[in-house]
Formats: sequence, C-alpha cells, structure tokens
Amino acid sequence: MEIGILILGICAGVMSGLFGIGGGIVMVPSLIAIFGLGILNANATSLGAMLLPVGIFGVITYYKAGFINVRNALWISLGLFAGSFFGGELAISLDEKILSKLYAGILLYVALGYLDIPKLLRKKKPSTLEPIIPVPAIDYPFWEFVLLGVGAGVFAGLFGKGGGIVIVPLLIKFFKYDAKAAAATSLAALQLPVGLPSVIVYAEAGYLNWVYAGLMAFGIVVGVFFGTKMAIKLSGAVFKKAYAVFLLGVAVYMVVKYI
Repeated sequence: MEIGILILGICAGVMSGLFGIGGGIVMVPSLIAIFGLGILNANATSLGAMLLPVGIFGVITYYKAGFINVRNALWISLGLFAGSFFGGELAISLDEKILSKLYAGILLYVALGYLDIPKLLRKKKPSTLEPIIPVPAIDYPFWEFVLLGVGAGVFAGLFGKGGGIVIVPLLIKFFKYDAKAAAATSLAALQLPVGLPSVIVYAEAGYLNWVYAGLMAFGIVVGVFFGTKMAIKLSGAVFKKAYAVFLLGVAVYMVVKYI
C-alpha cells in the first residue's frame, strides 16, 4: 500500500510540473479508485501532501526560463490561503455525491474550454505562428490576483486540489498569460502552505492520514522535476491540448464513478 502511495505521488508530481497544478487532480481520483478512500479522506490527504514546497524544483526551472512573475504568484498565494478555509468548511458539510458531481462538472467545463470545440467545428486552419509572451506586459492590479487566489482556494478546499486547475485557465483567459507561464505562475503560488486552513479543518474532522500525505509529498518532489522538464519542451498549443485531454479523462472517470 505504502509503495503504491509513493508511486502515486511521483505520477502526481509529473502532472504538477507539466500543468502547474498541485497534483491533487491526480491524487484524489486515484486515492478513491485504487486505494478505496472516501472523497473527504482523499481530499484531506491530497491537501496535506501539498503543504510542503514539493514543486520547488519545477518552480526554479520555470523561473530560469522566464515564465514566472514572482509578485503575481505571491498575491495569488495570499488569496489561496484565505479561500482554503472556506472551501474546507463547505466540503465537510456537503454530501459526498453532490461534491463529486460538482467536481466532474467543473472538470468537463474547463476541459471543453481548452479544446475550443466551436473553433474545431468551424474547421479553421490554425495559424502556424504562435506568439510567445511568457509574462504579459500588462500590469494588472494586485487585488485581481488576490481574488483569483481566493476563488482557487475555495475550490482547493472543496475538492482537495492545489487550486491550479482554476488558476491556470483564468490566467490564460483573463490575464492573457501564455499557457506555460500560467502553469509556472500557478505552480509557484502553490509552494507556500496555502492549503493549511483547509488541512486543519479536515484533520479536526478526522479525515487526514499523515503517513499517506508524507509519502505522496516525497513522490511529488521527485516527479515534478521531470514534469517541468517535459513542459518546457512542449509548444504552447500542444501543452493546452494535452492539459484538456487530461482533464477530460479525469472528468469522465468521476462521472462513471459517482453519477
């Protein structure tokens, strides 16, 4: 069991480095489907694993490549910390089936948005020139990043995720970030213990397994290094499509499992 948890952490780390997520999007469904945990136990263990800066090697790699605005990442972290508490409190008060349906629906929405189905149906030939703007020149107000973090923090506390699944698409859509820059900034924002409030809520309610959380944290440290190396080499277009397919797969799993 413990070896399986460690391997799961490595896989989550690779996904975290690739897509700028906390790894919870891999850990939570896997803990439920493979290891038989309930969704609240899986949420708590996932959030506990991400308290330490497990993605720091990936952040360093992204930063050296010029994809991270540290100031914006810190503002997002502040919002994440505030929103995490409310998400955790809300999660333990909801029925698990309702929580799972909400999660599946959000994943489907984000995945379909990335795939841009209407554009595919129009069959327009994509441009071969892909503008690469790692960090936008526009200086957005700090409070917009804080609000983004609050929303992502509520989501993280609800579903046991780091919040990157919310941060990445919103940075792309509303802040004009390149896909890789969005993933890098999200990963950087998640390195502070922003999920601590929700972890405390889950722990006090008896849902947290610290041994599993520790094993997964170690695995994430290893996996995120390789995931980041892979992400740097991908084109922005391929990056977005790969992320969309990944989210779609998880959403379908949740639909089959709980709906």
